[in-house]
Amino acid sequence: MDLRRRLGLALIVLTVTTAAAVAGYRIMGGTSVSLLDAVYMAVITLAGVGYGEFVDTSRVAALRVFNIFVVIIGVAVTLYVFSVVTAFLVEGDISRIFWRRKMLKRIGELKDHYIVCGLGDTGRHVVEELQKTGTPYVVIEQREEHVRHFQEHHGEAFGDLLYLLGDATDEAVLDLAGIDRARGLIAALPFEKENLVITVMARQKNTGLRIVARCTDLKFSERILKAGANATVSPDHIGGLRLASEVLRPHVVSFLDIMLKEQSRTLRIEEIAVEAGSLWVGRRMAELNLRAGYNLLPLAIRTADAAGAQFVPNPADDRPLLGGDVIIVMGAMDDVRRAREAARAVASQAM
Repeated sequence: MDLRRRLGLALIVLTVTTAAAVAGYRIMGGTSVSLLDAVYMAVITLAGVGYGEFVDTSRVAALRVFNIFVVIIGVAVTLYVFSVVTAFLVEGDISRIFWRRKMLKRIGELKDHYIVCGLGDTGRHVVEELQKTGTPYVVIEQREEHVRHFQEHHGEAFGDLLYLLGDATDEAVLDLAGIDRARGLIAALPFEKENLVITVMARQKNTGLRIVARCTDLKFSERILKAGANATVSPDHIGGLRLASEVLRPHVVSFLDIMLKEQSRTLRIEEIAVEAGSLWVGRRMAELNLRAGYNLLPLAIRTADAAGAQFVPNPADDRPLLGGDVIIVMGAMDDVRRAREAARAVASQAM
């Protein structure tokens, strides 16, 4: 039984004992004992303050015997209540309640964030990447020891981790995580059935959400995609590709590893969306000055047309941008954010 349940039980026992004592004093004390007198007698007896008998028990033997039981039971109940309240205060449950309220308030203020379901072997790597790239996120984890272990292993960087303790397949928990305001969701639970349930509920809650689910079974991959996921990722498949790459292109793999693990700055291959209302629409790549102005290397452009999405690698300087294009760049995350903010500012001016 957890501490809060013990505290609730102690308060119930104390209330019942007090009510029984008041009723006994009223019934056995006769008409001369008012309700206030009975309450006062019950309180001073249970508290053991020793003010004397406010209700005269010497006239009725049964009342005196009743008072003996009230004293004995009252002392036991009072000691139990005090011990539970002391434990409640010492173990910080009150501060934890305020901390939880503060956590829920911060989560409620999130917008365009990402929800990570599960902080296990897969989810922790997702959280590390989101933290490094400065992406807002909230974690849903059912076991608190996983959260504690993660925070202890990573130190102060994740001491202020936003997380909810609960079942990610529970609709109420997803609502607390702000599923209706989120930009993306990663279902990283170890079991495909749970990730399938999360996908179905998340898609119903937010039709514009990008959902990526962990899946090792190919037959479940098709089901999850049909349920509404945008993509599925198989750790075994990714691991196999990594093994092959280590043999075929070791220097490329080493470069990517260095890029991901460098501590001085966060280098990434990222994307910058060109909105339909942006002033960047119609401008040529050379005019954007991504290399000199933002220290970003343009690698490709993803363009969407009637034939579907296509990638144009190594775009030419005279290539004009269209609404809906996505520029794939490589550079530091700080520079990527500057470029994104500039694009958004231009788009807002154009409206």
